[in-house]
Amino acid sequence: MDLIRHWIDNQEYDALPERRGEVYNPATGLVRAEVALASVSEVDAGVASAADAFPGWRDTPVTRRAKIMFKFRDLVEAHMDDLAKLLTAEHGKTLDDARGEVTRGLEVIEFATGMPHLIKGDFSEQVSSGVDTYTIRQPLGVVAGITPFNFPAMVPMWMYPIAIAAGNAFVLKPSEKDPSVALLAAELFAEAGLPPGVLNVIHGDKVAVDRLLEHPDVKAISFVGSTPVAQYVYSTGTANGKRVQALAGAKNHMIVLPDADMELAADAAVSAAYGSAGERCMAISVVVAVGDAGDKLIPMIQERMEKLSIAPGDSPGAEMGPLITRDHRDKVAGYVDTGLEEGATLVADGRGFSPEGFEDGFWIGATLFDDVTPDMKIYQDEIFGPVLSVVRSDSFEDAIKVINDNPWGNGTAVFTNDGGAARKFQNEIEVGMVGVNLPIPVPLGFYSFGGWKASNFGDHDIYGPDGVSFYTRQKVVISRWPDPIHRGVDLGFPTNK
Repeated sequence: MDLIRHWIDNQEYDALPERRGEVYNPATGLVRAEVALASVSEVDAGVASAADAFPGWRDTPVTRRAKIMFKFRDLVEAHMDDLAKLLTAEHGKTLDDARGEVTRGLEVIEFATGMPHLIKGDFSEQVSSGVDTYTIRQPLGVVAGITPFNFPAMVPMWMYPIAIAAGNAFVLKPSEKDPSVALLAAELFAEAGLPPGVLNVIHGDKVAVDRLLEHPDVKAISFVGSTPVAQYVYSTGTANGKRVQALAGAKNHMIVLPDADMELAADAAVSAAYGSAGERCMAISVVVAVGDAGDKLIPMIQERMEKLSIAPGDSPGAEMGPLITRDHRDKVAGYVDTGLEEGATLVADGRGFSPEGFEDGFWIGATLFDDVTPDMKIYQDEIFGPVLSVVRSDSFEDAIKVINDNPWGNGTAVFTNDGGAARKFQNEIEVGMVGVNLPIPVPLGFYSFGGWKASNFGDHDIYGPDGVSFYTRQKVVISRWPDPIHRGVDLGFPTNK
């Protein structure tokens, strides 16, 4: 069976691992490969390689770093289908969805090619007699990324292109559930001319995560994953003196007002709830229907659900694939059981679904609940599957309160034809990313991505301008070049003259 190895010094790490994990094809339920699970010593080897590479890479002219980034961008685009096929084989999402994921990663690579402009400092001349003040932005050193299974290409590309273009060396710990796409991207980066050690990929589980969090040579940690793990990463990393950004879970709501274009809202709800089988941190998992909007909307959602093509991701016309693992599929099915027990109305039941010939895969069909209330577990927990809940609300104000009372604040949306209502929503909602008549408000690469409340721990969002700030630190220089006439010793406090 194929073994997916670590990537250190621009080559596969030859040593046989002490431990291995299994990588599945979620559509068939069969093991397709094994992955090396790093020991502490193997994590140390990856960090040591990055530490050795950092001084030379830091001193490489930023224009040269940008040229390598341009070459990497072209290689990623040229190998789009190769990356997408690997992604589909290990994650299960459709090929079209996988290509879209790689495209969103490309946007951040393209942003990172502008690093010569992005790290420019400020200069103030003659702030005092013969004194100038200016700022420079410098890389941190060795930084690490810990990334989730649901976007194995895109989320790492939200991190390491910016960090590397800014002059850091990067250690990536991708999800052990679908690790191959991160390895192929690292190979393409090496082909683009990235020096050995500047990007290392270490596969693993909690052993690898804990070592990165405590390693003294790792200066910063970027993380995307569930809220409990994000809290652990943030508290542990900061306790070890590291800069940490930890993006966490979500329960994304979409308000539909009675005046909304219901066809548009139904399309958006189905697309955002069931795309990638709901395994997106920006998926819409709750529709808050105001007034009689739910009575109009639910039949339209049902009509669209019945037409969904749920099949292996590489099947022609597939719109939704399986879940990532059998355990996760069972967990999601368990939430459907819980919803029934709590009294929610099960409009469409995805339990027991599987495409013909793929009965051993990790399948659950599109599921829809009505009459969900905020005290129910299916509302309170992040299900991370193709389960959409409809909450009824008497007023727009109450709908806003439902969202603001929720502990998460990643993404949200409102569907309305009333400009005043949309403006009220974007002003009052306590959520980091807001959509108006679009369901998944993920910013382009030249903005920053980040939620509020329990969806984000740390002071920085990911990629965009905040990403540049996170992976660099500002240094202020105050300089004076003495003139030929020395003024002698002066013990007074310096003042502007």
